[in-house]
Amino acid sequence: MAQQQQATMIGLELPPVDRWSDRVVVALGMNPSIFTGPGTNTYLIGTGPRRILLDTGQGLADYLPVIERAVDEAGCEGIQEIVLTHGHVDHISGVGDIAKRFGVEKVSKFPWPDFDAGCPLDISSLGDGDVVECEGATLRALHTPGHAPDHLCYVFEEERAIFSGDNVLGVGTTVIPSDSGDLLDYMQSLERLLAEQPAAIYPAHGPKIPDGVAKIREYIAHRNDREAQIQAALGQGPAAIPTIVKRVYTDVPEVLHKAAEQSVASHLRKLEREGKASADGSTWSLV
Repeated sequence: MAQQQQATMIGLELPPVDRWSDRVVVALGMNPSIFTGPGTNTYLIGTGPRRILLDTGQGLADYLPVIERAVDEAGCEGIQEIVLTHGHVDHISGVGDIAKRFGVEKVSKFPWPDFDAGCPLDISSLGDGDVVECEGATLRALHTPGHAPDHLCYVFEEERAIFSGDNVLGVGTTVIPSDSGDLLDYMQSLERLLAEQPAAIYPAHGPKIPDGVAKIREYIAHRNDREAQIQAALGQGPAAIPTIVKRVYTDVPEVLHKAAEQSVASHLRKLEREGKASADGSTWSLV
């Protein structure tokens, strides 16, 4: 039986500015690609004259007019402060332009020196359970590593929703980078998000997810299925990661296979830690 083509961000379009709830206006980072989809979602959150801005895009010139339109759409005067999901470039690189344009003086995230060195503002530390507030919005930070070691999701208490960063996407699945990602951490992070029973999810890429619980369960099931597929692929004989990707990712366009290699590497490291797989140079086999 042929596998169903997995949904991807390729070709997905979203408006540059949109209102997704009475308290949330989204502005695209204007950095479309096969990995970011229409671009990185940045969010103005709250109901008062000065809002929280969640994430800042990639620092591209086209983003500033979009966030200015978003401020107008939100009906607010400006930005109280910036909070970040994590320090990957498409989330943190717009801090300088935003700070200069709107006079923002505070940016908060889970500190990670390797990612934070280029930030033009001092980082205010946010840890697990910390709360950021503005009029009409209460965000509770959840340290949810896996995609990135400094990754925070935010529970939006007023809507019983979650801003999921890159941990849960509106379309497709999350890449676990081979250099700084960790699949075991990521699976535990998904379980933490599921325990919050979110009514909806606001992702960093793609459209709003109306049923947060169903999407997280789908993500957990997908990862478990991928692990079983990788084990089955190794059951055909020892193989290097690119060969495993070709055996397993028949439902993903080849243009995304390099990204898939990172996720396969993360699955293999998890299996190795569990004593189920081992490597001889670049060749992996079942134990």
